[in-house]
Amino acid sequence: MGIRLTRPPVTMATVAVLVAATATVVVASASPASAATQTFTPVADTYVQSDATSTNYGTATQIVVDNSPVRRLFLRFTVSGVSGTVTAAKLRLRTISGNDGSANGGTFKAMSNTSWSETGTTWANQPAIDGATLGTLGAVSRDGWYEIDVKALVTGNGTFSIGGSSTNTDGAYYDSRESGADAPQLVLTTGTTTPPSGDPVFVGAGDIANSGSGDSATAALIDSIPGTVYTLGDNVYDSGTASEFNSYYEPTWGRFKSRTRPTPGNHDYVTSGASAYYSYFGSVAGPSGRGYYSFDLGNWHIVSLNSNISMSAGSTQEQWLRTDLAASTKPCTLAYWHHPLFTSSSNHAPSTSTRPLYQALYDYNADVVLWGHNHVYERFGPMNPSGGLDTARGLRTWVAGMGGASHYAFGTIQPNSEARNSSAYGVLKFTLHSNTYDWQFVPVAGQSYSDSGTGSCH
Repeated sequence: MGIRLTRPPVTMATVAVLVAATATVVVASASPASAATQTFTPVADTYVQSDATSTNYGTATQIVVDNSPVRRLFLRFTVSGVSGTVTAAKLRLRTISGNDGSANGGTFKAMSNTSWSETGTTWANQPAIDGATLGTLGAVSRDGWYEIDVKALVTGNGTFSIGGSSTNTDGAYYDSRESGADAPQLVLTTGTTTPPSGDPVFVGAGDIANSGSGDSATAALIDSIPGTVYTLGDNVYDSGTASEFNSYYEPTWGRFKSRTRPTPGNHDYVTSGASAYYSYFGSVAGPSGRGYYSFDLGNWHIVSLNSNISMSAGSTQEQWLRTDLAASTKPCTLAYWHHPLFTSSSNHAPSTSTRPLYQALYDYNADVVLWGHNHVYERFGPMNPSGGLDTARGLRTWVAGMGGASHYAFGTIQPNSEARNSSAYGVLKFTLHSNTYDWQFVPVAGQSYSDSGTGSCH
């Protein structure tokens, strides 16, 4: 039998106070970021080939490193408008879809020549790759983003050339700037991502990493947002394999792994037992193979749950949740898992099997619940476990599946749905105060949808 709290009776006067405290949505300004990220694409890129000494490949949609025939790639970036100290510089390359990958992604070095011609460079007149080694890539697979740390070369504004080569006879093929959205990137971070000394920040999304560019765009947002990162499941597509974590998640959201507190989704569980998920995240995902755990942030108790295993009343997870909530001394509680109990998306219906978890949270006066699964953004007003509006004790809920996977559509709009968007990628950021919280949908560059407000703890 689960543990149940005994509460004092709720009077009409108390209800009136709680309604005033929780029902009003107000616009909240974004907290100032302590770091800034700028992304540059090449102003020139090409490759040369040893058995085609007079051929120029400057307009090709790929750049290549290989040793049979020998192929070398060249990249040039012009960096401008950067102010402050550069604290991180990453060269990001994406392997093309039409190649099976390589056991050696290449060695990348600085170059002194920054005036070579994209449309005139051939094997016969190629510039020297004569600078210090910046980094080496190991095995690469198709459709994956890979990063090289180039901070030793790029320290601020200027023009920079980078050359790549390989000693392996199985070449590595990358998208060139002519490929469009998959063009190489130089990502610079200025300032610091050290969390501020004030109230904690909790930021993230669900349905994240695949072969597209949405995950890169949302990761660029988090580069500039300090605090703890959450994921809402379906961390990689389509099958939650170790290769997908390495190719898709690691080059994007993987750079926040040390400050991430994830939850698994159904795509993570396509790989038996979500073994790659647990192996990749390790101890930050809680006890291995279990998928649910809790921790505290400031005045808040945070619970990550697993909607891919039994959640029925009396199940091991549901009993653990009630015991965990009973033991918490924090006045505010936030929980998150993958499958939504409430959603208006036309792709996945509400997951009613999650209701016992929601019921336990309601019984212990929790405040906020976050979900993924549907690739949309949706905010609901405070509701009881049956979906009725409950401004006195209801939990405010979000579906935040806009981390990078392609968007879904909305169907019949469910009761108490207060805000929706099905076109913008972004992250959902919370600032957790002692007895209140601010939320803000932060859209990726080039998109303008916004939703923000303030709520109070019960």
